[in-house]
Formats: sequence, C-alpha cells, structure tokens
Amino acid sequence: MRWILILVISLVLPGLVNAQTPLKVHPDSLLRARIVGSDTIPHVNMDEIVILAPRVFQNRFDERKYWSLVYNLKKVYPYAKLVSETVREVDAELAALETDKERRQYVKSMEQSLWGKHEKDMRKMTISQGKLLFKLIDRETANTTYFWIEAYRGSVSAFFWQGLARIFGTNLKSEYDPDGADKLIEEIVSYIERGYI
Repeated sequence: MRWILILVISLVLPGLVNAQTPLKVHPDSLLRARIVGSDTIPHVNMDEIVILAPRVFQNRFDERKYWSLVYNLKKVYPYAKLVSETVREVDAELAALETDKERRQYVKSMEQSLWGKHEKDMRKMTISQGKLLFKLIDRETANTTYFWIEAYRGSVSAFFWQGLARIFGTNLKSEYDPDGADKLIEEIVSYIERGYI
C-alpha cells in the first residue's frame, strides 16, 4: 500500500510543480539602482520632510487666535477654490452663449445649483469665516467678491449685498494683501496647500 501511495505522489507531484504560475513582481517593489563605474548605487525616492519651527506666541490669547484662524482657513479655503473653478467654468460657458437672455438663464441655473449643493454649509459659516472667504476669493480669482456679484448679477444686486455685508461688519470689496495685512493668512494657506497642517 505504501508503494502505491509513493508511486501516485511521485507521478502527480511533478505535474503540480510545473503547473504553478510564475511569480509576478510589481515594478514599484524593486529597488532602483544606478551603475557608476563598477559600483551599483541604490536610488530611493523619498517624500519631502518638512520641519517647521515651533511658533512662539506672546500669550495664550494669541495662540488661540492663531489656531482659530487655522481652523477657519481650513474650513473656507476649499470653497474659495470651488469659486475659482466655478468662475472659470461659468466664464467659458458665457462666452459660448449668444444672447443676454441665455446668459442670465445660465447664471441663474448655476446659482440655484450651487446654492442647492452648499446652502447648509454656507449658513453654518460664521462672520469671521465669511470675511476670510471674501479675501480668499480675491486671492484665487484676482477679483473681489463685489466684482463677481456685479459681473454676474448686476450693479443693483452687488450694491444690495454690499450694504448687507456692511451691516454685519464685513466688506465685499475687501482685497487680499499677501505682503501686508494678510501675510499670516498667506503663510497658513501655503501650509494648507502643501499639506503641512
């Protein structure tokens, strides 16, 4: 009985060994190397490591104010990017339309679409987040929020929204100054863009 079992195994085993598929190696798992003369030098791509100096604050109030600004910028920066992309898209579409009526209808439909998608988030924003959003819109599009409202909705609508903004202590005409008053905002936004914070 043993001899029959050994005979069956010896006949079946070579077939199983040959039936195996060859080992596939993913190219990213191989170590790249460069040959210089008679030496082989490994080449490894590494992600950039950034070490930021710890920020020194005058007091706890300044620290809380800084981290509040970071929080608010992380919340509104994606909306500023969205506005920038939407403005480019709308401008391209408006250039293709022939009549003013078609342009007004398109702007109105885009406004309703965006308002439907983002109304809840916009209503949850604080006044300070709104102020930051207005500045970031100017940063991303090179024009103020007032300019865009006037361009798409007309001067009467822009005047109305500017008046409402002034009641709440903000300004739709506020411009972004990365080298002056908004230097800290520019620094934090650059950290956000690079994924540092």
